[in-house]
Amino acid sequence: MKPSTKDQVEGEFHEAKGRAVVVMVVGLLVTVIFATANLAVAAPGKAKSSAIAATTAQEHVESRIKQLRSAIKVTEAQELSWNNLTKVMRENAKEMDTLTKERGANPKVMNAVEELKFHLTITQTQVAQLEEFIPLFEALYTSMSDEQKISADAMFQKGRHPGQKKK
Repeated sequence: MKPSTKDQVEGEFHEAKGRAVVVMVVGLLVTVIFATANLAVAAPGKAKSSAIAATTAQEHVESRIKQLRSAIKVTEAQELSWNNLTKVMRENAKEMDTLTKERGANPKVMNAVEELKFHLTITQTQVAQLEEFIPLFEALYTSMSDEQKISADAMFQKGRHPGQKKK
């Protein structure tokens, strides 16, 4: 039996919505990672506090985890997927902090080629992290109710959940 036009439209809408979430997650991670990387290279040759360089991405990820959990109201049935996702988020933040800490600990001012190579390393790391993150997020997203998906979509589109006020 051929699907109705309404079914086709709904299917296409849900497909597009899923792709949009993936794009938003990628954008969020890129923003987090580049913000952390910029801390390490903002003032080459100057010593930075290891506490700042070592914790920034991890603190940011912990904040995002709390916001996301609050926004989507993870159910008991979703707990395993949620735990797998947050574990990867924390590992990714730790890995980025390590990269930026290593860069910040190097007192040598990088030349243009070295800066480009450093950013290539950051980008390659981001790609690898996204390849691990996206399937886990997609599995959680697929298990969400329509209400949870709306909250997740809003959070990734705006960077906050619907009930949170702008700063």
